[in-house]
Amino acid sequence: MNEYYLSDKELSARWGVARPTIWRWHRQKPNFPKCIKLTEGCSRWRLSEIEAWEASLK
Repeated sequence: MNEYYLSDKELSARWGVARPTIWRWHRQKPNFPKCIKLTEGCSRWRLSEIEAWEASLK
């Protein structure tokens, strides 16, 4: 199974928020999924973890 990863830009478009909001949630919300640092300056979130987090909010 291939895992899909989302950038902060994709997450901000998904939720209609600014990119800095994604990083604020990453720092301040303990249940927000952790990002994966692929390389220096390249962080991504697993789509499966984002979907699980979204479901937990409902």
